[in-house]
Amino acid sequence: MKVAKENPNLNHDQLIAETVKFVKHTLEGAECGHDWWHIQRVWNNALQIIKTESADRLVVELAALLHDIADSKFHDGDEEIGPKKAGDFLSTQKLPEDLILHVQQIIRNMSFKASLGHVEFHSKELEIVQDADRLDAIGAIGIARAFTYGGFKNRELYNPEIPPALNMSKEEYKNSAAPTINHFYEKLLLLKDKMNTESGRKIATERHLFMEQYLEQFYREWEGR
Repeated sequence: MKVAKENPNLNHDQLIAETVKFVKHTLEGAECGHDWWHIQRVWNNALQIIKTESADRLVVELAALLHDIADSKFHDGDEEIGPKKAGDFLSTQKLPEDLILHVQQIIRNMSFKASLGHVEFHSKELEIVQDADRLDAIGAIGIARAFTYGGFKNRELYNPEIPPALNMSKEEYKNSAAPTINHFYEKLLLLKDKMNTESGRKIATERHLFMEQYLEQFYREWEGR
């Protein structure tokens, strides 16, 4: 593998600052469940998790910052536009090619829908960023993001006549237009048991409980109890 010459004039903090600047500019005006604030939360989660894990911090930070630079669901289902956009940016920073490819592989394989298909790539850095992203999909913020995206897609809040579709294939999941409450059973409530790291599992347990309590309250109010 040919490795690009690393830029000796760009230190870690400068590189992260440049990446933040690029992400903020690129995601300006993005759907607010996948905007800069989502990226910042995932980045913070990743920094928290890596404190108790042995991994390449630079790869983790770059992948966390760039993981939603072009989410496929906002680009006609194109799953390669995100890795390509991230790779193009990192190439301008004259980083080693193996580092760039690692970040791209994390972006390509970390999503929940990717886990519904065949995943061949694994790394500790992927595990950390995946946990960091999944934590932002659950708990109070996860609930807010779910309904924000549901509203963005003009989906029903809930329809008792449409049961959750469990054990969906990757394509079925990508094409689903089910009510937002179904999304709890089809994804959000499953994430606690899919965490890779001890830190991720600990944080996820509390957020999972909050979602269960929220659903109990939601059904009480829906039924007028």
